[in-house]
Amino acid sequence: MYSIMPPAVTDSLDIWAVDSQIGADGSVSVDFLLPTGIYINLDVPRDATISQIKQLLWKQAHSYPLFHLLMEIDSYMFSCVNQTAVHEELEDETRRLCDVRPFLPVLKLVTRNCDPGEKLDSKIGVLIGKGLHEFDALQDPEVNDFRAKMRRISEEKIQSLVGLSWMDWLKHTYPPEQEPVIPESFQDKLYSGNLVVAVHFDNCQDVFSFQVSPNMNPIKLNELAIRKRLTIHGKEDEEVDPADYVLQVSGRLEYVFGDHPLIQFQYIRNCVMNRTLPQLTLVECCTIKKMCEQEMIAIEAAINRKSSNLPLPLPPKKTRSVWDISNPFKIILLKGNKLNTEENAKVHVRAGLFHGTELLCKTTVSTEISGRSDHVWNEVLEFEINVCDLPRMARLCFAVYAVMDKMKTKKSTKAMNPSKYQTIRKAGKVHYPVAWVNTMVFDYKGHLKNGELVLHSWSSFPDELEEMLNPMGTVQTNPYTENATALHIRFQEYSKQPINYPPLIRDPLSQLCENEMDLIWTLRYDCRENFPQSLPKLLLSLKWNKLEDVAQLQALLQIWPKLLPREALELLDFNYPDQYVREYAVGCLRQMSDEELSQYLLQLVQVLKYEPFLDCALSRFLLERALGNRRIGQMLFWHLRSEVHIPAVSVQFGLILEAYCRGSVAHMKVLAKQVEALNKMKTLNSLIKLNAMKQSKAKGKDAMHTCLKQNAYREALSDLQSPLNPSVILSELHVEKCRYMDSKMKPLWIVYNNKMFGGDLVGIIFKNGDDLRQDMLTLQILRLMDVLWKEAGLDLRILPYGCLATGDHSGLIEAVSSSETIADIQLNSSNVAAAAAFNKDALLNWLKEYNLGEDLDRAIEEFTLSCAGYCVATYVLGIGDRHSDNIMVRKNGQLFHIDFGHILGNFKSKFGIKRERVPFILTYDFIHVIQQGKTGNTEKFGRFRQYCEEAYLILRKHGNLFITLFALMLTAGLPELTSVKDIQYLKDSLALGKSEEEALKQFKQKFDEALRESWTTKVNWMAHTVRKDYRS
Repeated sequence: MYSIMPPAVTDSLDIWAVDSQIGADGSVSVDFLLPTGIYINLDVPRDATISQIKQLLWKQAHSYPLFHLLMEIDSYMFSCVNQTAVHEELEDETRRLCDVRPFLPVLKLVTRNCDPGEKLDSKIGVLIGKGLHEFDALQDPEVNDFRAKMRRISEEKIQSLVGLSWMDWLKHTYPPEQEPVIPESFQDKLYSGNLVVAVHFDNCQDVFSFQVSPNMNPIKLNELAIRKRLTIHGKEDEEVDPADYVLQVSGRLEYVFGDHPLIQFQYIRNCVMNRTLPQLTLVECCTIKKMCEQEMIAIEAAINRKSSNLPLPLPPKKTRSVWDISNPFKIILLKGNKLNTEENAKVHVRAGLFHGTELLCKTTVSTEISGRSDHVWNEVLEFEINVCDLPRMARLCFAVYAVMDKMKTKKSTKAMNPSKYQTIRKAGKVHYPVAWVNTMVFDYKGHLKNGELVLHSWSSFPDELEEMLNPMGTVQTNPYTENATALHIRFQEYSKQPINYPPLIRDPLSQLCENEMDLIWTLRYDCRENFPQSLPKLLLSLKWNKLEDVAQLQALLQIWPKLLPREALELLDFNYPDQYVREYAVGCLRQMSDEELSQYLLQLVQVLKYEPFLDCALSRFLLERALGNRRIGQMLFWHLRSEVHIPAVSVQFGLILEAYCRGSVAHMKVLAKQVEALNKMKTLNSLIKLNAMKQSKAKGKDAMHTCLKQNAYREALSDLQSPLNPSVILSELHVEKCRYMDSKMKPLWIVYNNKMFGGDLVGIIFKNGDDLRQDMLTLQILRLMDVLWKEAGLDLRILPYGCLATGDHSGLIEAVSSSETIADIQLNSSNVAAAAAFNKDALLNWLKEYNLGEDLDRAIEEFTLSCAGYCVATYVLGIGDRHSDNIMVRKNGQLFHIDFGHILGNFKSKFGIKRERVPFILTYDFIHVIQQGKTGNTEKFGRFRQYCEEAYLILRKHGNLFITLFALMLTAGLPELTSVKDIQYLKDSLALGKSEEEALKQFKQKFDEALRESWTTKVNWMAHTVRKDYRS
């Protein structure tokens, strides 16, 4: 029974959701299977704990046969199949049945498992949403080798944690967040050159505030606080070691310690820039020691299980070098099954050899057959390249396609669905792709593949194909083999011994003849010394189908200086499949700080999809860094976990997740709590969607509150680290403030009390049904723009709030406190929707309401800076569909945009989505605020204009970085970012082909246009407000 897959529809309301098909008394009918073979059916309370259910079952089992054969009650536990089809053992019996949510209400009683290794395996499977038995079942040597190697890395990591001092443990678990670049403008936000900091004491009411130098380090502040407290309590003679304490950001899991000036800590710097008082708490080391000891228990339990002893490697077989074989490369196309084509079509199979996107030689095509489901070819396909010239990462790409006369009938059109995929018309015939599949020519150990292979193909095509082939597609075959088109091929045998690709010669230069060496040396000096960043261009000009060129390249890479991490990212693109190039690139990334790495982690996870083999420099690097810093670990976990359902990456991502869990056993508990909370939110959201059809909003909100007050929900949603940011503790629900939004997917707005004295409530938004990955990309790019502007000394007060995809079309968004949409500000100041958008003073009056005197000037400055930042960012990224509902303002004046459903110039129009240039957008109301409400205030407006121009020119300098980051996201499959053509938009908006003068001139024209159109923008927004008001 354990092989059942859950049905594809997961959102049909499950029996564990509140008020679904449950008896009036809230009970569920459960089937129990006992080890004696006896079957018992019982009605049990839906929110009973597992241990209560066990007691009920035991009472009942007394009256059934064979009861005397059972052991003590505590020798057993239940097991079930959970929602992700993973076999879960219910070891923790304080959990409720409705939290476990078995896939079917069937519980099997099994003997308690005493092997901690198996217990851990079961927990990992549940956490990553993929049972580890699935990996075993593949019986794939590459998977087994990779797991063994990763396990060794994870076990070494765990071993290294044992016996850490409390301080080292803290560094590893909650590494302080640094901001080494200090903006020049921070000086004017200080009090006569000093910081003011409030220090609370753990376990008592004392609070002291201090004026200290921004360059003081934390230990010095510990000392000041301790001294002051002792003096006040008349104990100044006591000896206290400031190193026995550590500063914690009040109400957060974030610590301020180590040998850095205070101003370099992100939290303190943000407080200074936002003019708020930093609140720190002095915590005794015994508190930290307790936390540390608890984790050590979990770690030691994991270590005490039998360590994985790897089998000894077999003695290497005698192999031949591929470089000795000068025969042309051939394969035999044996047969095809399930070709799924029309009877009147002619079917072909095309094959091509690629290295990245470079075609290594002409493609070859099989003989044509008439359309039918199965066919035997037994045909040799020969390629115009010799075996010795095949690069190590060559991939063999196949396409099955049908050739038909132009479509005549409606019937056949429907069958082929031609509109969806590109078709090629040749000589009056139409070529339709049917299926594609790719495979590597060498296996993961570098052996040329031999023997027969069955390739189960894929039938969904990208927008662009190379001669019907899809070289950028995965080299995994389709795991859903039942309906997939299958090609059977055989690799030609060239030798009785296995043929392998020799490892890198450590001194390839000695192999080259004189004049070649001269060429390399001249090239090397010129490019290396003067343009090290020309490496990507140099690599693209190389011919990968010539062994000599490849050997030269390997020589060059060894002597090439390291590139800056930002420049090296490009080498992880699909165009650079060579393993040595990728290893060189990862070597450059090692210089990144953790802060910088987290900035690019989104792309680095996406380019894992380009890696043909599991064990590669990039996956090792990501695992290593994640195991060294829990913040990176959490991000990596969610980026992988949110895509583990995608068939082509399911195994690869699942294995990296498994390795992370094994190396970070203590973190699993924290992550499991997040997974459980998200499951609860998903159930609640399904419930609301279901009820929204039949009841009013007020009733729906009441039902939501009733649900959140139930123990099962309250417990699951309290006291967890936020998936958006592990420093934020979502401690206790503020149920009365929780609500859901009106939009189609009914996003949940979940609100928490803030533990920090006087802090704003903390809100998160849960969305289910929308793909958040595009928002996540846009916000990441905004965060990067913010970093680049700050590096250049410009702080445009950008607010890139948190956003995280956590699963298939679901995820979380950070709710920004004390902020309202422009539409609401306008509506609230006037009761008539039509007048609302015309009220030019509404925004300024709203700011005046919250900011008096000097504060108003500050708020207007915040507004001006942030408005400039977002104007430039939305223009460059082509963010469409802007109106008063997706632009917000905070009470301190900061403006920010939300909802990035359309980017790179994809706009909603009456007729679906159309693509156009996004103009620069200014609206009359914004200009009114920037000019402080004075019509002719050209000085203030001139400054705003200057900020915009400066910001634009800074982004242009980093144009290549933006292009690279978007190119690395092509593999994510975002609807508006599918081909290189989509990236052309950025090149145009940044005017990358032009000189700085020309680019600035073009930008100024756009700005003037926006200024002329500002009244029209206002009218358009007004129409939006009126429509919205009319609807509601």
